[in-house]
Amino acid sequence: MKILHLISGGETGGSRKHVVTLLAKFPREQICLAVFQEGALSQEAREVGIRVEVFQQKSRYDLSVLNQLASFINKEGFDILHTHGPRANFLTTFMIGKTNCRWVTTIHSDPKLDFMKGGLKGKLFTKLNLWSYQKIQYFFAVTERFKQNLMEIGIEGEKIQTVYNGIDFTPPQPEDVSLRENLGLSQQDFIMAFIARLHPVKGHDLVLKALHNLKNPRVKLLLIGDGPIKQEIEEKINELNLESQVTMLGFRKDVANLLSISDVALLASESESFPLVLLEAANQEVPIITTDVGGVKELVLEPEMGWIVPVGDQAGYENAIKRAYDSWENGMLQEKGKSLRKHAEANFSLDNLVHLTTETYSRLLK
Repeated sequence: MKILHLISGGETGGSRKHVVTLLAKFPREQICLAVFQEGALSQEAREVGIRVEVFQQKSRYDLSVLNQLASFINKEGFDILHTHGPRANFLTTFMIGKTNCRWVTTIHSDPKLDFMKGGLKGKLFTKLNLWSYQKIQYFFAVTERFKQNLMEIGIEGEKIQTVYNGIDFTPPQPEDVSLRENLGLSQQDFIMAFIARLHPVKGHDLVLKALHNLKNPRVKLLLIGDGPIKQEIEEKINELNLESQVTMLGFRKDVANLLSISDVALLASESESFPLVLLEAANQEVPIITTDVGGVKELVLEPEMGWIVPVGDQAGYENAIKRAYDSWENGMLQEKGKSLRKHAEANFSLDNLVHLTTETYSRLLK
């Protein structure tokens, strides 16, 4: 059994981590990763020994690489093409008929929201993405909610397998005191880590407004991630006079170290799958404040492991931060983090993800 995973290559969020950690668990001769552009994903994949092939496009709409990709698939004898994301799905639609592959995809986000706030172009891309689903033979959904979303747009339930994201749980990193100092943070600061792409769907406005309204200078926010609305977020920070409380760190590889100095991890998305970043927080015994998206209710059991807030609930999010701060002041926050870690490790391991994925591959090839 040989599997080719195909993804655009420009990802910096959860789908990037999902692909690299999953493929790293497979025998090297069994898998290969194909991308349309170099980036952090291809670099990380190579670092863990994954074979990477680049089919460089002249532009996002360049279809000339598809003949090269089809020839590569046929020459190498891949049995399954496993795509990730709208770009890979859309392009595969024009190419899959030239191969003998079974085509499966992983749905990492709500397809109806992938191009939100993209205007007319966004609406067109959404339609093209959903159109590509017609030829896909099997779907992995990273939450039960996403499986329901697929069924609502006409995908048959028997063609969908729910596979939750997972990580290899390791002992928590000890607090990186020097990192805290380098970031200008003290032991008296309550530190919130917000790890997310800088994208409208991620809810940065909600968090920044909450921080502004709380008016507590001891509460500090680390924004970790890159994306298309970086300038808008910088302007919002200035507008709300939060420069002394917010640090923008961009894309970072030392997420575990950053979590080691954090008191709580944030998620504020309008739509999400099963966020790997929350599992990374759980690994570090960091409790969570999150909006009610994807499969978070299966990970964060309230109130002993964190707080879940309705999507877009400004007052609710502010209240959750206040409650977390009060728990921190009372010395009770760490216990929530330990409970979260214990629950996550028992139910959301990478080994379980690999087992379900392999089982599905084998079933498709029978």
